[in-house]
Amino acid sequence: MDYFSSDFKLGILGGGQLGKMLLYETRKFDIYSKVMDSSEEAPCKIACNEFVKGSLMDFDAVYNFGKGVDVLTIEIENVNVEALEKLEDEGIKVYPPTKALRTIQNKATQKLFYIDHEIPMANFNRFAYTSEIEDSIANGGLHFPFVWKAAQFGYDGQGVKVVRKLGDLNGLPNVECIAESLIPFKNELAVIIARNASGQVVSYPVVEMEFHPEANQVEYVICPARIDKKVAEKAIEVALKVSSTIKHVGLLAVEMFQTQDDKILVNEVAPRPHNSGHYSIEASFTNQFEQHIRAILDLPLGSTESKMAGIMVNLVGAEGYTGDVVYKNMEEILRLEGVTPHIYGKRETRPFRKMGHVTIVNQDIAKAREIAQKVKETIEVVSKQ
Repeated sequence: MDYFSSDFKLGILGGGQLGKMLLYETRKFDIYSKVMDSSEEAPCKIACNEFVKGSLMDFDAVYNFGKGVDVLTIEIENVNVEALEKLEDEGIKVYPPTKALRTIQNKATQKLFYIDHEIPMANFNRFAYTSEIEDSIANGGLHFPFVWKAAQFGYDGQGVKVVRKLGDLNGLPNVECIAESLIPFKNELAVIIARNASGQVVSYPVVEMEFHPEANQVEYVICPARIDKKVAEKAIEVALKVSSTIKHVGLLAVEMFQTQDDKILVNEVAPRPHNSGHYSIEASFTNQFEQHIRAILDLPLGSTESKMAGIMVNLVGAEGYTGDVVYKNMEEILRLEGVTPHIYGKRETRPFRKMGHVTIVNQDIAKAREIAQKVKETIEVVSKQ
């Protein structure tokens, strides 16, 4: 099929920042893009060829959107899978395949899949409702501390809470969930795997993630991870096993824990471009967004090697500020060596909302980390007074 400067249409479900960055690549290749999102203010709206407003969870909206494209992909997992299955049955190419998406979309189903395929992970308990957890604790079936996770619809730190005492359960939604052992990890790592429809597979280097302790969001992504070579090899091996068993097409970001004794445990996965791969825009020979396009169109996959060390700093809304966004001290960070800001196009900020990211590249990982710290301390994402 001729994808470039042709009548071919690529559909993207979700119009957020990941979709916007995918559109950098469709523009580069002159691939016609059609995007659906529920918000008129979606960052993708200004960059795609065609924008449709509609709910990603509505069967008819997703089905009707998909009938008008040749290949359909996602930038968020929270989509109506039944509609995607019908489209797939009718010959529309859907990536990731709906079978893989069903496995990943529900965290409890995802964990059971890991058990079936002997993929290492933390111990967990599954509950139909959060309200059942208190009885499990009272009967000795569950012990503090643990991590509560909503089975579905968690995103950007939402739907996850560390529970250290009974009172921490107060206010949690009464939904299907899992309670996962709290791992005393040494590092949180991630590996992105790309797979095209012909079965070609490549892996990106292992990255190290530093999280905000309150928001449960990534603050820094560091590539390459500052870990022993054998640990890195094990992390890639585990990620490749997850990829081969889930049988995705496109990107699969595999988040993992490195335990104190250097075991690798899978935390969770995302079948799309991912925050842990944003560094690749500046630091890699083939960035994750171009790689995703190559994979879902069954084109040869590009090199995943890094040109130099890369660190990504998330820009999130400062606490105490809601309203029209202002990026303070942008000129100051632009004076720093190897710094590239990416602003997502969200006009309204609120506490911990992802508003953009900054990439820092340098031949020296220590120097890059030093500059990243300076960026974090300098830029402020606030609102107009």
